[in-house]
Amino acid sequence: MSTTDEIAAAAARLVVEEGMEYAAAKRKAARDFSSRAWRPDNEQLEAAVREHIAIFCADTQPAELRALREVAALWMERLAEFRPHLSGAVWRGTATRLSSVRLDLYCDDTKAAEIALINAGVDYDSGSVERPGQRRAGDEPLHVLTVSSPSRALGEAVSVHLLLHDTDDQRGALKPDAQGRSWRGDLAALRRLLCAGATP
Repeated sequence: MSTTDEIAAAAARLVVEEGMEYAAAKRKAARDFSSRAWRPDNEQLEAAVREHIAIFCADTQPAELRALREVAALWMERLAEFRPHLSGAVWRGTATRLSSVRLDLYCDDTKAAEIALINAGVDYDSGSVERPGQRRAGDEPLHVLTVSSPSRALGEAVSVHLLLHDTDDQRGALKPDAQGRSWRGDLAALRRLLCAGATP
């Protein structure tokens, strides 16, 4: 096993067992190895995460994933006017109960989603994250609204992160990965997954 593979395996454990995001898990795993080796890309890490789940969480993860997808569907229905797309581990099928739900919203006015939450009486936290992928000079971080949503199936609240994109950003939203799998999907696609119990 190469050092990069070892870093991927260590990072996968952090993702599954501690709920860390990919970028943070890769940084921590590389530090733990005191390595200057090439860090795994997200697809390599995702493969390691799937392997870790298959070995250690195969009996519990499917039900946890379904519960998180049901939370996602609820919020996608509530926020339908903002063209929500599910992304991250809940969409890709690698989520556990420690994972959060990530919804990409595409808005003509990003303040509109915030106003919709206020009008609905929904409490939320506001923050920002770096834009994923290739960034252009002058790009500002993405504004993120985080709500807490109870899950009866999990018996606890789930964090739902609403990433606010400009409408134009939707054009590249469904670009597939190297294996032809999508990085995100709309509500209709999520409902198909829920019916099939499948991964995208």
